[in-house]
Amino acid sequence: MKSLVIGGAGFIGSHLVDRLVSRGPVTVIDNLSSGRREFINPRATLIKCDAVSGFYLDPPGHFDICFHLAANPDARHALTMTRTDLDQGTVATYNALEACRVAGVKRFFFASSGTVYGNTSKLCAEGDLGNLPISLYGASKLSGEAMVSAFCECFGLEGYICRFGNVVGSRATHGCIVDFLKQLKETGRLVVSGDGSQRKPYLHVSDCVDAILNVIDHAEGNPAVYNVAPVSSTTVRDIASCCAKDRPIEYGTGGKGWPGDVGESHLSNAKLLAEIGWSTKMTSDHAVQLAIEELRS
Repeated sequence: MKSLVIGGAGFIGSHLVDRLVSRGPVTVIDNLSSGRREFINPRATLIKCDAVSGFYLDPPGHFDICFHLAANPDARHALTMTRTDLDQGTVATYNALEACRVAGVKRFFFASSGTVYGNTSKLCAEGDLGNLPISLYGASKLSGEAMVSAFCECFGLEGYICRFGNVVGSRATHGCIVDFLKQLKETGRLVVSGDGSQRKPYLHVSDCVDAILNVIDHAEGNPAVYNVAPVSSTTVRDIASCCAKDRPIEYGTGGKGWPGDVGESHLSNAKLLAEIGWSTKMTSDHAVQLAIEELRS
């Protein structure tokens, strides 16, 4: 299997590349803005390129499948630079789809997010989109899903979409665990945005990559859309306590860390289990604990 991984030098992408190299040749497209060259498996080929600017695949027909994981890794950045998710999310996804259409790449995987469900305490299944996204990041993911669906219908693409919970683990460069550990290292104390009641399902990157491979091997439907997350969830207060141990923690107020932050998220994995027979190996708490240990080291 000849694979193209857009964003393959990033957190999830580099872990995926580590698994894909055993299946065949892997080419990584990454501008290295947040991804790191040292994350890329030595058996993969890097093309330094910016998906936002657009690109073409030469020669046509060279790749069997494209995995599109490039995106803005820091949702809060859009609060000051509002074009960020439009460019790095919506535009980059269109460019990836168009490059695949022109080059005749027939299979396309898109990394989406549970943020497409907005802010709700309800358990969300794949057909539940009654609550629209509340962040620009979530909006870009929803528009990306729509474009994948349209390319599948109009151009015969075979599409796969996974809506991930909060992915954590080694090589992460953003997220509350990274932020907390940096704070503690620099100041010896922890200041948390919000009251810590925010609750979300945390998915370890090893489970995340395993799900991706199971989806492309066994998915049903076109585009095939699946939630990927443990049924359990973890609060920010619990994460802060695990990171800080005995050091002081100061909490803010309110159930959100910043405007657009999803205060509560719960993803149903029933479809993934029923159609593919796959579920996460780790609970949300286990994923968080392992990720803290990995990032500390």
